[in-house]
Order: sequence, then C-alpha cells, then structure tokens
Amino acid sequence: MDFFDVLALIGGLALFLFGMNLMGTALEKRAGNKLKTILASITSNPIKGFLLGLAVTAVIQSSSATTVMVVGFVNSGLMNLHQAVGVIMGANLGTSVTSWILSLTGIEGESFWIQILKPESFTPVLAFIGVVLYAFQKNAKRKDTGLILLGFAVLMYGMEMMSDAVYGLRSVPEFTSILTMFSNPILGVIVGTVFTAVIQSSSASVGILQALTATGGITYAVAVPVIMGQNIGTCISALISSIGASKNARRAAMIHLYFNVIATLILLPVFYIIEHTIGFAFTYEAATPLGIAVVHTVFKIIALAILMPCNKLLEKLAVLSVKDSKKDSEMPVLDERLMTTPSVAIERCRNITSEMAELSFEAVQMAFNQLKEFNTKSGERIRELENVVDKYEDMLGTYLVKLSSHSLREEDSAEVAKLLHIIGDLERISDHGVIFLDVVEEIEDKKLDFSEDAKAEQTVMITAVEKIMELTMSSINGDEAAAKEVEPLDQLIDKLQNDLRARHITRLQKSECTIELGFVLSDMLTSLERISGHCANVAGCIMEISQYSLGLHEHTHSLKGADSGYAQSYAKFAEQFKL
Repeated sequence: MDFFDVLALIGGLALFLFGMNLMGTALEKRAGNKLKTILASITSNPIKGFLLGLAVTAVIQSSSATTVMVVGFVNSGLMNLHQAVGVIMGANLGTSVTSWILSLTGIEGESFWIQILKPESFTPVLAFIGVVLYAFQKNAKRKDTGLILLGFAVLMYGMEMMSDAVYGLRSVPEFTSILTMFSNPILGVIVGTVFTAVIQSSSASVGILQALTATGGITYAVAVPVIMGQNIGTCISALISSIGASKNARRAAMIHLYFNVIATLILLPVFYIIEHTIGFAFTYEAATPLGIAVVHTVFKIIALAILMPCNKLLEKLAVLSVKDSKKDSEMPVLDERLMTTPSVAIERCRNITSEMAELSFEAVQMAFNQLKEFNTKSGERIRELENVVDKYEDMLGTYLVKLSSHSLREEDSAEVAKLLHIIGDLERISDHGVIFLDVVEEIEDKKLDFSEDAKAEQTVMITAVEKIMELTMSSINGDEAAAKEVEPLDQLIDKLQNDLRARHITRLQKSECTIELGFVLSDMLTSLERISGHCANVAGCIMEISQYSLGLHEHTHSLKGADSGYAQSYAKFAEQFKL
C-alpha cells in the first residue's frame, strides 16, 4: 500500500460518508410527509412501535437518526416512554438493512445476472438517472428521488474505492498483526464503540468494516466483538441529543444504550463460551461483506428475542437512572431535534399554535364575561393568559424562523409561512382581550352605566365577535368551510361598529348618553373590531397559504366573487346579528 493508496482510502471514506449522509437526508425528506401519518399510528402496543421503528429506520437508513427523532418526540410529548421502547428496538434491527445493501460489493461470479447485481454495474445507471431527476425536474419530490439515487451511487463508489485502496494490505504482515489484536473481545468492543461514536453512524461503521474485509485480515473472531461495540457506539447520538431534554427524553436515550450494552454483555460471553466448548467452524475464517451483514443481523435478532419481552424492565432501569426532578417541566416543548424531520416539526408547531389560539380566545372570552359579571381574580387570570400567549409567540416564532432555514419542501415552506403569520395575529387578539378588560375595569371603577339600548347593541356585537372566534378556531384546526365564513362575518362586524357609533351619537344628541361613556364605548368597539380583523387575517392566511399565496387583498377579492358564497354568508350573519 503506497502513498496514493492512502489518498484513495481517504477519498473513498469521504465519499462513502458523504453519500450515506446525502442519501439518508434525501430519504428522510422524501418520506417526511408520510411520517405524520406514521407518527399518528403509534399506539401503546410495543409490536406496532417495533414495526414503526423498523420501517422508519429501513427508509432513512440510520438508527441514530431514528433514535434522535424518538428522543425529540418524547421530549415534545408526541410519544410516551412506553411507546419509545418498541420504536427503539425496531430501529436497532432496521439499521441492518444498510449492511445487506453494502454486502453487494462482495458478490462474485461471471454470469450475466451476477454481474448485473454488482455495484459497479448498476451504480452508474442509478447515478445517471439521479442526475437527470435532480438537474432537469422541477418537482421537489422527483428532485429528492434524484438525490437519493445520487447519494446511493456516491456511497457505493466510495465503498469500492476503500476496498480497492486497502486490498494491497493483504500482504502487509504488520497490518494483519494489528487486526489480530482486535480479536481480543474487550479491545474489539472498545474499538467498535469508539469508532462508531466518533462518526455517529453504526451503518457507516459497519460499511467501513465490510470494506476492510478486502484485506483478508478481518476474521469473524475480529468482526464479532467490533460489531457488538459498533451497536453500543451508535447510542452516542441519542445521548448527546438528550442533553438538556426532559426526564423522559433522557430515559428514552438510556433505553437505547441499555438495550445494546445488555445485549453485548449477554451475547459476547455466550459466543466465546460456545467457541471454547463446541467451537464455530467460521471463527477464524476471513470475513466477507455478506458475512459481516449476517453477523450484524443475527446479533440484533437474538438481542431482540432476549430483550423485547423485558421492555418494561428496560423502562424501570431507565427510570432508576434518570430520576424525577423538580426542574422538569410539563409545559409544551418545541424540540430542535424534530427539525431533522421538518414535516413532524411543523405538525408539532401546528398543534401548539392550536393550543395558543385556545388560550388567546379564552382570554378574550373571559374579558367579555367580565362585562356581565366583574371579578378581580378573573382579571388577573386574563392577564396571566396574555403573558402565556406572549411566551407561545416567542417560542413558536423563534422555532419557525430556525426551521425555515432548513431545506424544506414547497408545502412545508407554505406551512411555516402560515404559522408565522397566524401566531402574530393570535398574540394581538390576546392583547385586545386585555385592552377590553381595561375598558371594563374603567367602567367598574367609575361606576359608569350604559343605557339598556346601548347594552343590547353591545351584546349583539360581542356575540358576533364570539362567533368569529369560534369559526377562526375551527379554521385553524383544518375546517376550510369555517375559514370561508370568517371574512363576510368580519365585514358585518365592521358595519356593526359603524352602526353602534352612529347610534351613540344620536343618543348623545338627545342627551341620553354622555361624552365620557362615548370615549369608553369607542375604546370597546375598537377592541372588538380589531379582534375581528385579526381573526379575518388568520382565516385569510390559512386559505391563501393552502394555495401557496400570501396576497391577502387578492384573497379577499376572490372571496367576494359571485360564486364564492360570500354574499349568502354575509346575508345569513346580517340576519343573525341584527341590531
């Protein structure tokens, strides 16, 4: 092995790791939209969780990515600890798929069909198709498919480069003696653990081990402990990810670690006990890429057979390791780990936005109730809710801005834009709830009293605003029909405001009202109109972003078209909220 072989090895390793990262990222992005559906199917049944972890890891080709995702889900409250156990176990088996794909480099034979299965035969074709899809297709999904094919081609080419570069080491006695050291079980496990922890991918680590089989110096006595160590090393990603997370998220990471450590502590001694008593015929044979894939998979299957029935014990062990703390918060969390799967992160943001809307509308409704029956404690609660809504806006806004810097699909970008617009309006709605409360407190402090006619008119307008909040809440939760009715009701509320001001002036002229009451009424009507306007912004934003557009005026104009139902909705509300 000369200097140029070393350069080829470094280059092959770089291409291999880059290709694996590129393919995994593209696979995750391509499957992202379906991850919402997969996530929604999670139940407390560990078998279903196992199948979920197996499927997701097989798709994105990384158990590290899956377990980091699980830590994020648990930290955000999307998944409980019991559900996480099954998913983690499935992820451990799912990662073996990569080793089987990489084992294709070891296929030998001269027949046409065997030659076709060799990477050097089909990889160029996949690379060409990938370039065509990525460079000449405008559809985002096809571009992602192109990146998947390109990533696969690059990683297979890197694998071939590494295998060719180390082939010359077959005749170097010093290299063979170094590899023989790894047949020491403890040293082999340590090397496998440390190396995998450094590159943070057991799939990549196993692939590099498969490439090293080209030297002929990797026996199964060397491979077995290294593979077991690789499975422990892959836990580092989840452990790092859990730093600063909730107690259950840290427990999920510990379950992943305990699963692989316990499996190694059980299976490694069993392997050597059988080897020293009965003996395995293959132990000191030169390993092949296919043989590495078999050992890797068999280890995982046996580990699952032993530990899957003990999933509750793993939970208890994790709970004992990460004890409850007074610092742990049960408040909603937006976890940055979820950004690795943007569609799931956006779904979480949408759910928290819905919670924010409920809090904002609750504050406004409580403020309206204060007009009927004033209560000091209720006033304090309204201001508390407004502060909480402010925190929601800060949290969501910061998170969504960070998320928007990621490479997002068109529909995901539209969703992020929608949520950024909505949270600003929701925060302003809660502000106007407090402003309305201030008006009520002024009425209470100054012992002001409106005429019965004025009270009846205010009730009509407040009821209309309550209705528009109800429709807006439904639109946030996906009811498009409700969203379409918000704009005509907002226009009616604008008219009601003008009518109430005109009626007040008439009463003022008749000396049936006072100027002081007029100022208070003006503040009240302004607050109600602004609440309605922000509700219209929210609903309009929802309607427009679904069409990947942000022109609110154009949207309003289209709503008022003859066939839109706008006139019918307006007439219905005009009859319902008649002065």
